[in-house]
Amino acid sequence: MKVETYNVEGIEIEFTRNTEDDSEAERQKMAYAFKAIREKSGMNRKDFAEWLGIPYRTMQEWELGRRVMPEYVLRLIAYKVLNEKRNLKI
Repeated sequence: MKVETYNVEGIEIEFTRNTEDDSEAERQKMAYAFKAIREKSGMNRKDFAEWLGIPYRTMQEWELGRRVMPEYVLRLIAYKVLNEKRNLKI
């Protein structure tokens, strides 16, 4: 196992890489990053899905690592969360 750091729009996220398979490691990284961003928003899954306008099941699959979201989507979500927190809207 190896601890890696991932930066998403200024949010530093540490995750433990549990595999040597690069595609599986990428899936884990994206899932962990998405969950960390959601937690930073202070919302539960249901509220976060509604706030973003994303179907709950899709968001759940991303967070559990069963589906991989495009990195640009993760960056856009992180950007939105940071800006809304900065403007005290969440």
